[in-house]
Amino acid sequence: MSRPNALGEYLRARRELTDPTDAGLPVVGVRRTPGLRREEVATLAGISADYYLRLEQGRDRNPSPQVLESLARVFRLDAIATEHLLSLSTARPAARRRAPREVVPPGILQLLDAINLPAFVESRMFDVLAANRLAGAVSPNLRPGVNRLRTIFLDPAEQALYPDWEKTAGGLVAGFRASVGGDVDDPRIVQLVGELSLGSDKFRRLWARHDVTALAGGSLALCHPQLGRLELGREKLPIADSGGQILAIYHAEPGSESARALESLRSSVHAATDNSSASGAG
Repeated sequence: MSRPNALGEYLRARRELTDPTDAGLPVVGVRRTPGLRREEVATLAGISADYYLRLEQGRDRNPSPQVLESLARVFRLDAIATEHLLSLSTARPAARRRAPREVVPPGILQLLDAINLPAFVESRMFDVLAANRLAGAVSPNLRPGVNRLRTIFLDPAEQALYPDWEKTAGGLVAGFRASVGGDVDDPRIVQLVGELSLGSDKFRRLWARHDVTALAGGSLALCHPQLGRLELGREKLPIADSGGQILAIYHAEPGSESARALESLRSSVHAATDNSSASGAG
C-alpha cells in the first residue's frame, strides 16, 4: 500500500482553487482545468516545473520551508493555512503509538459544573469529552462520546439547529483540518474521514478543498426547538498540557433576547436538577 500523500493532495487542491487573476496572470481564451497550471505555480514560486510535479505526486515529501512559503504566497494562504502547509512536510514516524485515553483535567470538570453558561470540552478530533447540563440543553449532541463532525453531517436534527448550516459545516471541516494538522494518516482520522465521506456528499466535497481555518471564537446562530433563534458568542480556549483539548463556551450579549433565552434555559435546567434531587431523596 502506498503512503498517504497529504502534502501533494493539499498542493493540488489549493492550486485548483486559486484563480489565475488573483495570482496576477492574464487569462486568455478558455482554460480546460480549474485554477492554476502546474508550470504556472512553479514559475510564480521560483522553482522548476519538474520539482513542483514531484511535490504533487509525493516523490519529494520534505521540501525546504522557503519553498513551501513561496508556494503559500502563490496560493495566497493566510498564516494558519501556511502553518498547516509547513506541517505537512514533516517526516512522520512509520510506527505510531497507541493514542492515550483522553482525560479532561479535574479543574476543568469543576469549571464546567460551576460556570453558568453552556460549555463543553472537545478533543482535537472534535469528540465531546465532557459537557455541562446547559450545553446538553442547547443541543442533546453536546454530550460525552459524541463526535461533532458526525452529528453535523449525519444527524438531520443537529443540522436543523443551524440556520446557515452550509457555512457552519464548512467552518467545522476547515477547523478540523487545522486541529489534526499533518496527522491525517492517523488510523482514527482515516476511519472518521472515510465514514463521513461515504455518508455525506457535502463532507466529501469540503474535505477535498483542504481549507484550513483557525480554531478561534466567533459568533453562532442557532434555531433552538423551544427557545427559537439564539444569537450567541462562542469562545474556544485551549487547555494547557491536554494534547489539544479545547474548552468551548457559549454566551450571549447582556440584555439581548438571546441572553434572556439562555436565562430561561438555565432556570429550566436548574428546576429539572432540583426535582431530580428531590425525587432521589424521597
